[in-house]
Amino acid sequence: MTLQVPVPVLITREGKWFVASSPILDVATQGRTEKEVKENLADLINEYLRDPDTRKPSLDELMSLTLANIPVRIPESILHGKTASSPSS
Repeated sequence: MTLQVPVPVLITREGKWFVASSPILDVATQGRTEKEVKENLADLINEYLRDPDTRKPSLDELMSLTLANIPVRIPESILHGKTASSPSS
């Protein structure tokens, strides 16, 4: 018997690449498009789950992950694309 559960993933864009990771499984991959990175991560997760030598999370662990947004104040310099300058030595 198999069970299908949603596995939370994080997808970010880094330059020309999309990077996808699954924090609960501690795996990550990249792709040139969002579609490609999702496919790559799905393949990686399936391989990970079939590998007999890796520790697998329990179903309770898989289901316990919470995704939350935390409001933070963004410094004005970030809003305007300025970088912090480091002091000269």
